[in-house]
Amino acid sequence: MNWRRLLFLLPLLLGLLISIWMNLFSPSNPILYARVDTGTLLLLIGGFLSILVGTGQYFFLWVDQREENLLSGAAQDRRRFLSRLDHELKNPITAVLAGLANLRSASEKQALEKTLTSVEDQVQRMRRLIADLRKLSDLETRPLELDTIDVAALLEDAYESVRTRPEAGNIGISLLVPRAPWPLPVVQGDSDLLLLAVFNLLENALKFCEDGDAIELRAFEDQNSVAIEVADTGPGIADDEIPYVWDELYRARATRSIPGSGLGLALVRAIVQRHNGKVSVRSRKGSGTVFVIHLPV
Repeated sequence: MNWRRLLFLLPLLLGLLISIWMNLFSPSNPILYARVDTGTLLLLIGGFLSILVGTGQYFFLWVDQREENLLSGAAQDRRRFLSRLDHELKNPITAVLAGLANLRSASEKQALEKTLTSVEDQVQRMRRLIADLRKLSDLETRPLELDTIDVAALLEDAYESVRTRPEAGNIGISLLVPRAPWPLPVVQGDSDLLLLAVFNLLENALKFCEDGDAIELRAFEDQNSVAIEVADTGPGIADDEIPYVWDELYRARATRSIPGSGLGLALVRAIVQRHNGKVSVRSRKGSGTVFVIHLPV
């Protein structure tokens, strides 16, 4: 809120404070009597009512302007989302149509199989995109199956599921969980969803790292929360793109050639927010990235 908009209330507040002080602490609080003719009294009343009506109009104008700004921001977000969705669907649909056209002219069995494989890959890509969109939509209404979660055990599961993936190659993946002088505190949450959030961050790091890079999954207690970090030595994110990485279907310029739906980080944010947590990201172009999840204990 812009407090300068409320400066018109300052004289009223000052008068109220002086009145309270005089009534409670002043030893002498004289009573003043004033005589005024009817015309002057009506003029003063009219002036007071004008100020009151003007203040009310200003207040409601400010409320309407704020609502208009919120609606305008929501409309812009919706347009960006639809534009990205159109882009994400256009490429596989174009590839499928091209593949179907090639089927008519394919005479050799090898060419036929290659075309069918390409069509199947694009259909699977659209299927994953629609499935992720459904997950994101369901998160807004799905009731959470709350349970007491051992964060260390959850991170161990996520680590094992990623470490053995073929694309891990020669990427060094490590898990750092403190056990001394005391273990991590437990959190309340939906274990399946939180596991999905951590897995998405690890999968995202794995996608953009190359052989020789390193990925660290680590956690520590941070005041009244547990912080979970996924850090990598990948290409990093440009400063002007960091504010948009959590948006649905957003793809950074340097990563648009890498397969993906652009919904992984949006799912992470939605899951963490449903658990009253926070997400953040730090990155240096050419050095790496750190994604952080804070969950209340």
